[in-house]
Amino acid sequence: MSTLDATDRRILRALDDDPRVPVLLLAQRLGLARKTVQTRLARLQDAGVLRPHSDRVRPSSLGYAVKALVTAEVEQARLDEAVAALRRIPEILHCAATTGDGDIVLQVVARDPDDLYRVGQRILSCRGIRRTSSALLMRDLIPYRTTALLEAADEVSAAR
Repeated sequence: MSTLDATDRRILRALDDDPRVPVLLLAQRLGLARKTVQTRLARLQDAGVLRPHSDRVRPSSLGYAVKALVTAEVEQARLDEAVAALRRIPEILHCAATTGDGDIVLQVVARDPDDLYRVGQRILSCRGIRRTSSALLMRDLIPYRTTALLEAADEVSAAR
């Protein structure tokens, strides 16, 4: 989806504040028809604008108290094979291609430092992974958010 209109941004901003709000209550809060909100939410989901709901579970609530970023160098000819193997490691929450020293960066969780070592060894055992480097994430200082982006989009739209 290339552009979001003001109504889309209002809906998304409200969801950023309360992602579990029922559609009927969301519609009432925004002064929109329930069908309008349902239709737009379906369109936003189909377009990939909305993130999957499963990412709202805090890994710490499942016993994964340690978070880390792992940068990995990958044999380029085996990138697809490496990613397929990494996909089978449940402690990997996110994987992205990068520029710079590493080829990919992984956000991982573990139960404790020993478990993080185990996860790191499992990553290294994936075909195509040459070496890794890890950095512990100590504390979230700015949690995942999109409200500021939506407000900036409103400002750009208003300036047009």
